[in-house]
Amino acid sequence: MKALLLKDKNQWREMKIEEIETPTAGQGEVLIKVYAAGLNPVDYKTGTNGNPAWTYPHILGLDGAGTIEAIGNDVSGWSVGDRVVFHLDMRKKGAFAEYAVTTAHSLSRIPDALSFEDAVALPTAGYTAYQALFRKFPMDQIETIMIHGGAGGVGGFGIQLAKNEGKTVISTASSHNHEYVQSLGADYVIDYRNEDVKERVKEITGGRGVDAVLDTVSRDSATASLDYIAYGGHIAHIAGAPDYSLIKPFTRVISYHEIALNANHHQGDVIAEKDLGKMGDELLSLVEEGRVSSLLERTISLEEVPEALVELSERHVKGKIVAKIG
Repeated sequence: MKALLLKDKNQWREMKIEEIETPTAGQGEVLIKVYAAGLNPVDYKTGTNGNPAWTYPHILGLDGAGTIEAIGNDVSGWSVGDRVVFHLDMRKKGAFAEYAVTTAHSLSRIPDALSFEDAVALPTAGYTAYQALFRKFPMDQIETIMIHGGAGGVGGFGIQLAKNEGKTVISTASSHNHEYVQSLGADYVIDYRNEDVKERVKEITGGRGVDAVLDTVSRDSATASLDYIAYGGHIAHIAGAPDYSLIKPFTRVISYHEIALNANHHQGDVIAEKDLGKMGDELLSLVEEGRVSSLLERTISLEEVPEALVELSERHVKGKIVAKIG
């Protein structure tokens, strides 16, 4: 099969399409003919540092969508030809290729009305936001939520999902992305470069602070967020934990939530992996109903993936980029 090959760590900018052996489905697995693959910051980050479980050449790409080509032993509920989307275990070869293998119980079925490209824009970013809001936060107890990085994938999905629940959403973004972030449903957008985020949040919330923060930016951003979380509030972080020591124990009773989507694969826990499929099913339904946008901004070829990953690494891409394969 044709695949975009990573020859060694930190060589993702030089990846080229070459021939490599087509994988086979093992027990509990399916072989998928890939028609689209999603691009995410984790691709260039892991491509830079490598992974102890990899052998080279490796194939990057955690998000794939396509049709089931073959089914391994002990798989039920799926048939050859089914249209599916999946989030891959980063320890294994990825979706920037004509074929990929994954566990059957982590798949989600793509509704007939949705394209492969829209479906594959969801997993890493969409499931991460979904996991934070609906697996960690007590959404019935939250009225106001700060979602950092609203123009990005996780932030963009988080805004939409929170607005679907009727929450007041505050977000941060560069000034040129304010209109876009507001179009996703943010009630307030703060220019983090030119405004005092803490003061703006206090102003918006009448001095109380927000009930929850989803931080997609950095450890420093998560730490700064502690200053404007209300009593009994929550913070979920995906890019580094805040410095908890800044909050005196038994005072503000803040709950801290680590979000690490790929850890669902790493526990040897079928229930954890099945939840990837469940989150996918729920998000796909929301997209099909028109309640959530897939955030698909651009479709590229497999050859163009390295260049697009460079764009992602510069942190100025809004929405989602998807590679069409085959």
